[in-house]
Amino acid sequence: MKVFKPEWQCTFSVNEGAEESATWKEKIAWRLRGVADRLEGGGRTVKIDYRVTPAVSPQEVDTCLGKGFEVTQRLLTQLAQQQACEDVMRHAKAELFEQHPQH
Repeated sequence: MKVFKPEWQCTFSVNEGAEESATWKEKIAWRLRGVADRLEGGGRTVKIDYRVTPAVSPQEVDTCLGKGFEVTQRLLTQLAQQQACEDVMRHAKAELFEQHPQH
């Protein structure tokens, strides 16, 4: 009986700037991205690199990235809500947040 073994590989990285070993073209591209971020007045540019074997369609990659960004947005919303609650508590009950030296 022949045994079949599926094989796959996926690498995924997110970069926010040129690495030390970057080529001059990559460094210029990151400088341009930085200028664009400043001109737009907010946001953050990231570069996503991935390698998947066996290959998947660009539409499948886009779907996965979209779902990942949806999860990120939910997590950031939760963090903002938690911070807002903490800010209200710090204002209403500042004494609860005072640092007391341990004996």
